[in-house]
Amino acid sequence: MARGELGDFLRSRREALRPPDVGIPSGGRRRTPGLRREEVALLANLSVDYYERLEQSRADKPSQSLLGALARALRLSVDERDYLYRLAGYSPPAAGAVGGYVDPALMFLLDALTDVPAHVIDDLTTMLAQNALSRALLGAWTDGDERSGNVIWRWFTDPESRALNAPEEHESLGRGYAADLRATAARRGPDPDVERLVADLRSASPEFAAYWSDMQVTPLHSTRKVIVHPRAGNLDVQCDFVRSESTGQRLVIFRPQPGSHTADSFEFLRALGDQSFGRRYAVD
Repeated sequence: MARGELGDFLRSRREALRPPDVGIPSGGRRRTPGLRREEVALLANLSVDYYERLEQSRADKPSQSLLGALARALRLSVDERDYLYRLAGYSPPAAGAVGGYVDPALMFLLDALTDVPAHVIDDLTTMLAQNALSRALLGAWTDGDERSGNVIWRWFTDPESRALNAPEEHESLGRGYAADLRATAARRGPDPDVERLVADLRSASPEFAAYWSDMQVTPLHSTRKVIVHPRAGNLDVQCDFVRSESTGQRLVIFRPQPGSHTADSFEFLRALGDQSFGRRYAVD
């Protein structure tokens, strides 16, 4: 591990960021440029002491998952992320691998979206990051393991995951998820992660197996739907997708339909906060 260079690189990337770049209010003038160490530690979900030791080249070799979290917190590009991995003595992640990393362009947009629920998923629909309204609407998807945070897996294996969607939407959503996964499989080519997810889904869900056998290939696209929420009522939304060409990750935005009361319902959800709805649902 290139300890000195690793610390220097982390410090340079931290000092290059401004608080608004990562969704933090400026809070007036600062004596030093960039983010504070404690802000990076908070964004990466690690202790301030450990992050300080990393910058000062006094820490043990960080894990790959921790490097992914740091790359996300510091909004590193794919090239910068790969450089960080090399400095730490690892090979860069394979194409399609996430390891805690979120595309910086999508994170910038997510930070800016404060009035509507939004989150970032990878090309296998695993939840990577959520804004406050997404957590209030769906629960904290990013706190679980890989499968509990995967939209397609939960849709086909957990009945509660469908509770926010009207029964008449279920077939079209299920077929859409299967077609999106096949589109991802086509883009990736032979890939053990895709093959494992498909095999597990076919074993766990006859419904998925039936849709998969239809061999439809269609990425998820903008869809109008009504979300039936037990506290906020009916939410008339347009579910939009913004895809990163470099990573394949997607920003999912729940946009209120013009003329509906959905925007007011989002304000109600904001008031309820993260604890308003503890269960997790798949609605994208």
